[in-house]
Amino acid sequence: MSDQCLGTILTTVVVISLSVVTAVQGQTSAAGEWTSPRTSWGVPDFQGVWDYQSTTPLERPSGLSDKAVFTDDEAAELEQNSLQRNSVDRRDGGAQADLNRAYGEIWYIRNPVRNTRTSLIVDPPDGRIPPLTPEAEQKRAIRSEYTRTHADSPDSWTDLATYARCLSRVMPRLPQGYNSGTLIVQTPGWVVLRYEQLDTRIIPVSDHPHVNKNILQWNGDSRGHWEGDTLIVDTTNFTDKQEFRTEGMFAAGVQKGALHLVERFTRVDPTTINYEATLTDPTTWTKPWTFLLPWQKDDNYVVFEYACHERNYAMTNILRGARNQEKASEK
Repeated sequence: MSDQCLGTILTTVVVISLSVVTAVQGQTSAAGEWTSPRTSWGVPDFQGVWDYQSTTPLERPSGLSDKAVFTDDEAAELEQNSLQRNSVDRRDGGAQADLNRAYGEIWYIRNPVRNTRTSLIVDPPDGRIPPLTPEAEQKRAIRSEYTRTHADSPDSWTDLATYARCLSRVMPRLPQGYNSGTLIVQTPGWVVLRYEQLDTRIIPVSDHPHVNKNILQWNGDSRGHWEGDTLIVDTTNFTDKQEFRTEGMFAAGVQKGALHLVERFTRVDPTTINYEATLTDPTTWTKPWTFLLPWQKDDNYVVFEYACHERNYAMTNILRGARNQEKASEK
């Protein structure tokens, strides 16, 4: 789908949404239980801009194997330490180090959602990603060796990650240092998630079946439905071209069409959505795993256009630089 066509669809959805929605405000019962505001057609209202930055690691550190939750004081101290590290305007290390820090770490995490857990992963109970299958381990070893020898000298654009090529970011989304705002728009029968970086998901909320299993997509084929106040999104049909590699957790793509992703969105208070994702792929992991990542509503967050590579000059320059390095090494 072209950017122009996608933009037209998204604009239409937004206009329809703005003309239809008259939300019922959330309420607090006498027992202190908060209920989500409703759209005019009666479903929980998630609309607005949400941010999913976090200082909580995906996997539980090895030294905390028996500790699932920090105390409030411990969580506050760790969060403050992380924010201090990410707000230092460092000038040491030379030009390359400065470039790797995006010319100042102050660009990174600015307003993380408070989370007292020691890891985002809630299942398995040890807070760790399950072991890879032997087949996936072999793929990772091959891919890691290839990446090691081609990281600084890619043969072609296909040696670079899909993110570097401005094609897509891997799904499900995990905390990233910046540009993590997500605009949610709803209309009867549809939910739209416009991620600030690269992707827009237009999700039908209906009982329609998934597309044919042979039709594979970068971020899969999603279908949503409601269970109480929770929006459940079931996604299949992932292509194996997408790279499921985040924070070094693994360096191998899933098998073609094998990944099954189930996401749960639950608004738990006026400013928080609990986002829970379960990943199942018996060709990659020995068992399913689940992480829980709070999203925070931010009425002051402005989602700007994420142009990525303007006319992809960066890709041209990366490959030109690699060829120049090879010529220099030959001399």
